[in-house]
Amino acid sequence: MVNFVEAQKPLLKRLMRMAGLRPVDVEIEPGTTMHIWVPKHHVSKKTGTIRPVVEHGGVDGDGEKAGAAKRKKSAAESRPNVVLVHGFAAEGIVTWQFNFGVLVSRYNLYIPDLLFFGKSATASADRSPELQARCVAAALARLGVARCDVVGFSYGGMVAFKLAETRPDLVRSLAVSGSVVAMTDAVNSATMTRLGATSSAELLMPETLKGLKQLLSISMYKKMWFPDRFYKDYLKAMFNNRKERMELLQGLITSNMDAKIPTFQQKIMLIWGEEDKIFDIELAKKMKEQLGDGCFLHGIPKAGHLLHVERPCAYNRQLQRFLSYVNSEEEAAGGGAN
Repeated sequence: MVNFVEAQKPLLKRLMRMAGLRPVDVEIEPGTTMHIWVPKHHVSKKTGTIRPVVEHGGVDGDGEKAGAAKRKKSAAESRPNVVLVHGFAAEGIVTWQFNFGVLVSRYNLYIPDLLFFGKSATASADRSPELQARCVAAALARLGVARCDVVGFSYGGMVAFKLAETRPDLVRSLAVSGSVVAMTDAVNSATMTRLGATSSAELLMPETLKGLKQLLSISMYKKMWFPDRFYKDYLKAMFNNRKERMELLQGLITSNMDAKIPTFQQKIMLIWGEEDKIFDIELAKKMKEQLGDGCFLHGIPKAGHLLHVERPCAYNRQLQRFLSYVNSEEEAAGGGAN
């Protein structure tokens, strides 16, 4: 029997290709591979593999003279780079299916699958957000990306914050929704108590239709009805690698004693669903105060945790405004995004 959730993926992949994106597998180190959708100029037409990064002269992966190759690619490569980092419920192209289309004509988009999502995996025992951030940075380096703006949702927001903290040379700005800088014992305990869950694994890794229905109900402002067949297909399609993902959730939590708000050099935009029940708007306001003058908060009414799915037009407009603002500041300062 056809799994309707899986059946949409070939369509999404086709839309990605039509938008000029291509999937590649980047080996970070032996045993660790990150699957990522990248602009097509990174991929050889002949082999389908990643083109070597061309510096000065020489020959690129298709045997073209480097000078000619650079002239052909210059328009695309000069566009600002934007990295979209998904949350815990789905891989990259599923998470950002309503958002990538408005960005792809103006930006070079990179949509990775974090480790244990989609086709990304590692043999490492490390399950921390730091490892995810290091792997994203390594994949971007392999592709020759030296500077980028990072957009993170939920779990992906925590990875984005860690990436910005550890690699300020790479991350120019951050746009985050439904997330926190660090999941402390206190934040985790308060969130689970408020939602009536015993643990984040129980909430975010449901095994039953009832559990999945509860998760979607908590995640969305609008009460939406789906047939049970949809929920069954979603459980089968989206919640694989259960053991490893539960370990990722455990690896998120940090001690209250160890937690501190880093000093970020980047501009940060918090785009929030005003009805977010997981990380509510009051938490976002407090986080804005802690992050200082370089942080902005924009609330979207009638939207919950999945605001980029519930109200994609409102989310996309605010994201585009922020990216335009960051680019205008960069241009005024005489810098660049690549």
